[in-house]
This record gives sequence, structure tokens and C-alpha cells, in this order.
Amino acid sequence: MDSCIQVFSVIANFDTDYNLSISFNTDFLEANVINILLLLLGLMYVLKEFLGSILVDRQEKVLLAIQESEERLKQANSRLSESEKQLAQTQMVIAQIIKEAETTAQKVRQSILDQGKADVDKLISASKASIATAEVQIKQQIQLQVTSLAIKRVTMQLQDQITPNIQTRIIDNNIAQLGGYL
Repeated sequence: MDSCIQVFSVIANFDTDYNLSISFNTDFLEANVINILLLLLGLMYVLKEFLGSILVDRQEKVLLAIQESEERLKQANSRLSESEKQLAQTQMVIAQIIKEAETTAQKVRQSILDQGKADVDKLISASKASIATAEVQIKQQIQLQVTSLAIKRVTMQLQDQITPNIQTRIIDNNIAQLGGYL
């Protein structure tokens, strides 16, 4: 207690040592400290029920908000788990679609290759037929040219070798042969 009084006296003498105008009044009755304490205690007693009911209401609101938050958390967790299930199902469906697409692409690729091979085979057959036809036509043209050349050569040789006398005999001979048929 003596130390408290010493502290108060140091504070009271503080302005005389440093020439400041702030001072501490050590007289409790004059400073109305008791009145202020009584006022505070009275306010606490009177406002106890009012503040208590406000605090209880506030506590109930906080608890209700916590319960609502917990309920929303449960709902959010259930929606999350449902969404995760849907995601897993969707991923399975996507994987199946990708697998089917790859299978279809492989079938289409094989079909295109088979069709291409069939087309190449048709082209080869058509080319062979065209070559065979061209070969036959060329052979016929060669035969015609050979025949034509042979006839020209024979004609030229006959023209060189046949005299007008021989021509007359051939004509008479042919007429005689025709006469037997008439």
C-alpha cells in the first residue's frame, strides 16, 4: 500500500519537476472515484438482465448460424460426393466413347484400305484388259500392214513379170472357169 501512495505522490509531483500542467488528484472524495465506481456497479446491476438477454439472444443467433453453416457444409459435401460420382461416371462414358471411336476409326481405316486395294485390283484388271485389247489391235494392224505390203510386193512383182500376153491368158482362163459355173 505504501508503494501505491509513493507512485501517486511521484505522479502528483511530476508536473513540479518538469513544469507540466497535468496532475493527479490523490483525494478520492474530491476526484469522485467512489461515485464513478458506484455508478458503474449500479449500471452493471441494472443492465445485467438487459445485457444478459442481449448476450443470450446473440449466443442463440451465433449457435443457429453455426448450425446452419454445418447443415450447408453437409449439403455441400453431399453435393460434392454426388458430383464426384457423376464425374467418375462421365469419365467412364468418355473412355468408352473414345474406345468406340478408336475401334470405328480402325474399321473405317481398314475399310478404306480394302476399298483402295479393290480399286487398285480393278485398275490392274482394266489395265491388263486394255493392254490385251491394244495388243490384239496392234497384232491386227501389223497383220494388215504385212498383208498390205505383201500384196503390194506381189502386185509389183506381177506387174513386172506379167506381160500383156500372160494377162490375156489369165483372163481367158478365168472366163473359162466361170463359164463352167454358169
